[in-house]
Amino acid sequence: MENNKRKRVLFLCTGNSARSQLAEGIMRHYRGDEFEVCSAGTEPKGVHPKTLDVLREIGIDASGQRSKHIDELPAKEFDYIITLCGNAAQNCPVFCGNGAKMHHGFPDPAAATGSDQELLGAFRRARDEIRDFVLSFQRRA
Repeated sequence: MENNKRKRVLFLCTGNSARSQLAEGIMRHYRGDEFEVCSAGTEPKGVHPKTLDVLREIGIDASGQRSKHIDELPAKEFDYIITLCGNAAQNCPVFCGNGAKMHHGFPDPAAATGSDQELLGAFRRARDEIRDFVLSFQRRA
């Protein structure tokens, strides 16, 4: 018998402002029928406005997402805990349980410098790389 229950995915990053927010919005949009998804940070800083801008460019409304600390998450097991930055990978909390822990690092677009167009370019590159990762993510039974 096939298990139709959606797997729970947690994307972790330090600030929960860009990479993990991008991953949450993209996975919810493209793979929400397969996964229950959320994101959090070890030191949340608020959702970066350019995160919402670049998601909107590809038809994803993430305006309901908010930056949150891992301690705010409901006490539940996650099937997959995916860290997107080295700091979060090193500080992945024990509460996440026995789910499969993975690390897939991406450059932090929020750390980019330059003109507004250069910053937007950094966010677009991160969005596209994360979208490729999410679309190729293989669900494990």
